[in-house]
Amino acid sequence: MASNFSTKIPSLSAIFSVYTSLSAFTILFKTILHEIIPVKIRDFLISKFTDYFSSYFNFNFTFIIEEQSDYVMNQTFRAAQVYLPTLLSRISTRSLLVSSSDLKNPLAKPKFGIPVKAKIIDDFKGIRLEWTLLSAKDNDNPYQSKRKRYFHLTCKNEFRDKIMSDYFTYIAKSSVKILTHKENLNIYNYNPDCQRWESAIFQHHTTFETLAMEPELKNTLIRDLETRIYDLQIQSVKDDAMLRQILTLTENRSILLIEDLDCSGADATCRYENKDETEHSEKQNNKKNDPKVTLSGLLNFVDGLWSSCVEERIIVFTTNHKEKLDPALLRPGRMDMLLEVKTTPAEITEQLMVSKNPDATLKGLVEFLESKKMTKESVDTETKEAEA
Repeated sequence: MASNFSTKIPSLSAIFSVYTSLSAFTILFKTILHEIIPVKIRDFLISKFTDYFSSYFNFNFTFIIEEQSDYVMNQTFRAAQVYLPTLLSRISTRSLLVSSSDLKNPLAKPKFGIPVKAKIIDDFKGIRLEWTLLSAKDNDNPYQSKRKRYFHLTCKNEFRDKIMSDYFTYIAKSSVKILTHKENLNIYNYNPDCQRWESAIFQHHTTFETLAMEPELKNTLIRDLETRIYDLQIQSVKDDAMLRQILTLTENRSILLIEDLDCSGADATCRYENKDETEHSEKQNNKKNDPKVTLSGLLNFVDGLWSSCVEERIIVFTTNHKEKLDPALLRPGRMDMLLEVKTTPAEITEQLMVSKNPDATLKGLVEFLESKKMTKESVDTETKEAEA
């Protein structure tokens, strides 16, 4: 019986011979694969081979969360972007993004962020979750010259329904709490090169602690300012489509500042109904390299259909020449409030520095403001008489 068993076991030389043959076949197969088969066909075959076998042996499920969704900012991506930095202690990759944008305090504690391809482990009700930040070039968006970002969220396939029903709601609520207790207010500037809003800490010498105001009204304003401030240089906008895209990339409960509106397509000279067609054509040729934001595009931006994509947004326009603006932009419903600033902070500061005597200084300031007020009233009266 022992002899029969020994005859069934291959000899060492036979095993070595089989191993040598397999090694030679593997080397030959790799040579054919890399030198004969084109790269695209090779990648296609490998991907199909991997997908076929992974469907049988892979028990994970992956959620893909892109930065943009249907032309607007993906709020799930935004929630993950706020929530995941609280889990940096669970990062599996040995790298972190470190930044500090507090110009007034170089010793301020730096902020830590998530680098691309970093993996963060989260635990939700005993379910192990793995987050990965990735980026890729966006070939579908003609305006997007840089890479788009997206998260991969991986879990066991059996927990997929639980994650869909509970976990995404959990991170959305967590991100709201984090933003509510945020200490710094950020101001955002639109970068036309990468078509993205970039932020910096908004710092101003005037604070609510030093502002003379009724406490209840002050608290109301503070709650309303738990938002984002966007500063848009409209002269850098390429066309109406790009302006619409910029609008959809802003958050709800935000303040959008557009300065020097008279330098854009909002002036009354943009209308040519009563002008000669030749003159119109010449002006169009002279301005063919100018930004293509039209008055119609700006009006739709303010209160058109696309403006309803973002809620609780305040748009602030500034201009040095109100008379140049088209009346369609100033009508009630588009401009809810018109504020004319006749006195600048520099003029107020100049009046306060006239004398070291507080009483004399305040008296001079009051007289200065009253003279400004009288000047404005007389100008308004003359304007009304001229119009009559």
